[in-house]
Amino acid sequence: MSIPQRKKVFVGLSGGVDSSVSALLLKKEGYEVTGVFIRVWQPSFAKATDGKPDFFSNCQAADDRLDAMRVCAKLGIPFIELDLEKEYKKEVVDYMIREYKAGKTPNPDVMCNRFIKFGGFYSWAMKDGADFVATGHYARIDHDTNTLMTANDTNKDQSYFLWQIKKEQLPHILFPVGGMKKPDVRKLAKKHGLITADKKDSQGLCFVGKIDMKDFLRHYITEKPGKVLNEKGKVLGTHTGAFLYTIGERYGGVLTRSDLGENNSYYVIAKDVRKNTLTVSTKAPDGTTGGMVTEVRLKNCNWLVKPEKGTVYMARSRYRAPLQNATLIIHNSKFIIRFESAQSSIAPGQSLVL
Repeated sequence: MSIPQRKKVFVGLSGGVDSSVSALLLKKEGYEVTGVFIRVWQPSFAKATDGKPDFFSNCQAADDRLDAMRVCAKLGIPFIELDLEKEYKKEVVDYMIREYKAGKTPNPDVMCNRFIKFGGFYSWAMKDGADFVATGHYARIDHDTNTLMTANDTNKDQSYFLWQIKKEQLPHILFPVGGMKKPDVRKLAKKHGLITADKKDSQGLCFVGKIDMKDFLRHYITEKPGKVLNEKGKVLGTHTGAFLYTIGERYGGVLTRSDLGENNSYYVIAKDVRKNTLTVSTKAPDGTTGGMVTEVRLKNCNWLVKPEKGTVYMARSRYRAPLQNATLIIHNSKFIIRFESAQSSIAPGQSLVL
């Protein structure tokens, strides 16, 4: 597709290499580029009673902002800081705490994309006269067919987290590195002297970084000891709160019964927040466990392509999870997915992307 010259684009700069190269590519293609660093809510809990800093003391927000500024200076483009702190706290953090408290498995990165990057940022950019917004996501958009697609680099593909983008937004969104391999992105950054060329990829919660989720939740939800059960309902030990665990994760607590055998690995296959119980199994989530399901009901759907009853889709229930064949059933305006083979580790609140 031919790109009209001097189209105005705001690039969400995270301070990482992917968004930096996105800005570089867009400038080389002739866009009028502005770098935007989005400021979001950051945890700021008091220091622990022993005087040691808490686990949020290493927040990289200030360093990321500085790196984004340096990239803009190197590329000779304007730098803007956009304050979406209140929006992030409400739509990402509060949502996440609420879902965990209800016993569900939230996906804060999906909500961050919906309400922050393609919510507050997108709306602000359009009102400010932008033709496009761009990010460093590994995904692609076919602007001729107005279709969201997976990235060329299957190891980095992030389309799973982008399913709540609205169809009418797609013509105004650019993913410049979506067609590239990650090593090539770093090589290009190094070639052009970008400070982020060798910077490690961010991990953990969107914008906030890698945090211990259980420690984070303990600041907002009161712990309550409960029973850990095996698949037959026998008590194996105790936990400190069912809300702290998600289906499929490895259980790291202490199990006190003497008849556990030599297997030290246990996985959460079910939980009951009302009764405050966890059910664990020695079988890995991809094995045969009590948590296997063949059908799930979908809520809060966002169809970028018109759904067709009886169509067999490729479905992904977790980031990087293998794609599974699944048939769409539409009954009384409700959407149900029936898997070709039984699936494990599927929990209420997760995103199922087709």
